[in-house]
Amino acid sequence: MKKIRTRFAPSPTGYLHVGSLRTALYCYLFAKHNEGDFVLRIEDTDRARYVEGSIENLVKILDFMGLEYNEGVSADNDGKIVQKGNFGPYMQSERLEIYKKYVDELIENGFAYYCFCSKGRLDEMRKNQQLQKQAPMYDGKCQNLSKEEIQKLLDKKTPYVVRLKVPKEGFVEFKDLVYGKIRIENKTIDDQVIMKSDGFPTYHLANVVDDHLMEISHVIRGEEWLPSTPKHILLYKAFGWEAPEFAHLPLLLNSDKSKLSKRQGDVAVEDFLKLGYLPEALLNFVLLLGWNPKTEEEIFSLDEMIKRFDLSGVNKAGSIFNTEKLDWINGMYIRKMDLDELTKLCVPFLIEAKLIEQIDEKYKIKNSGEIIDFEYIKKVIALERERMKKISEIGESVKFIFSDELDYEKELLIWKKMTVEDVKNNLQLVFEELKNLDENNFQSDKLLEILNNLVEKNELKRGEVFWPLRVALTGLKGSPGPFEIAEVLGKAKVLKRIEFAIEKL
Repeated sequence: MKKIRTRFAPSPTGYLHVGSLRTALYCYLFAKHNEGDFVLRIEDTDRARYVEGSIENLVKILDFMGLEYNEGVSADNDGKIVQKGNFGPYMQSERLEIYKKYVDELIENGFAYYCFCSKGRLDEMRKNQQLQKQAPMYDGKCQNLSKEEIQKLLDKKTPYVVRLKVPKEGFVEFKDLVYGKIRIENKTIDDQVIMKSDGFPTYHLANVVDDHLMEISHVIRGEEWLPSTPKHILLYKAFGWEAPEFAHLPLLLNSDKSKLSKRQGDVAVEDFLKLGYLPEALLNFVLLLGWNPKTEEEIFSLDEMIKRFDLSGVNKAGSIFNTEKLDWINGMYIRKMDLDELTKLCVPFLIEAKLIEQIDEKYKIKNSGEIIDFEYIKKVIALERERMKKISEIGESVKFIFSDELDYEKELLIWKKMTVEDVKNNLQLVFEELKNLDENNFQSDKLLEILNNLVEKNELKRGEVFWPLRVALTGLKGSPGPFEIAEVLGKAKVLKRIEFAIEKL
């Protein structure tokens, strides 16, 4: 049985789109599920769009996401780009002699031809086709040049491209593993350029040659390449090669059903990681953008994804990129994280929010100058862990802990239909109760017990005491529970904030 080999072949154009991350993930999962190889190839023949440093960035992100490949382009310990494997080079710009050899073979065998048409002539031709409401296609003018005419033009160094000679009779038929049987009339297929005037191949030729020579068994790529697949099948036939199996993935869509693009917001993987989305959560999210596990489960580790993934679960319809779902998944992963690890991830965001600064092994609260340690920050993070959706929110969420004075409207202290006087009285009761409490007993469970007794003794409702207390401690409408907050703040700060609230009223 032929070994399963998949490839992820991005262009180094600046950033890794989340759609490309999904393609990489599906290629990786399909290969690993079938005990095959996953290859990273760089399609860098479009030199105009090449962005310096993007290959290094791409390799770094795939490594960070945990998508290990068996061969291809990678980075050494110094971050320098290297290539490993028996089918290299894995960068198309280093394979130009290979492509030239195969283009010459196609020309020799009558499956491709030189085209010397100028840009002006091609523009005029397309303009006339549009006026006549025809599909823009090359009219085949240079197909009819004699060998003598071609040689003469070559001798004069006339610029040229090489085009695929598409038969105008018959059809191309193939089975896509997602979309099923597809049949395209040859007369609708353009004589595609396969070699540009700069000597670089187009995607169409390079990917066919590379996939064949690298023994790729399954080509898994975005739906936008589906219309080009008949051209690729024709190339495989012209070379006398067996085509791989194809699986085209549905488009990623914005909420308005338009194609997800950079113009409509952050879609680079780097952007999501900077916002504090965890790599495993982002992978889990993109897994479900187009693949159905056929169960109610939604949270999968990478190992579980490998066990479960199959191309039969890939949908045909486009998938809505729902950031609310991403937030939910990320929150689930945050809650499962080790608290030490989560705190380490949160610290840079607290520093960026100018709430704390690092001083050697400890930290200083910017507002008060108070010195705190990692264990204290852990307690602060534990307060918000159950409510966190992304790590970048932590600065705003816990700002009240590190503030000297809270800024809120006094009306926020009032629970339902209570009077101002009642709220003041209840806060005073809490103040008196806590004033005499030993600092060592200032733990959330003990505070809950004491204040529950206070509520019962004074025949009050819990909300009449706990709501004003929570607002007094945080200045917020929504926050963690007042007892957990009080434990983190400590006795002195709690009493100070209650006094401040009473004064406000």
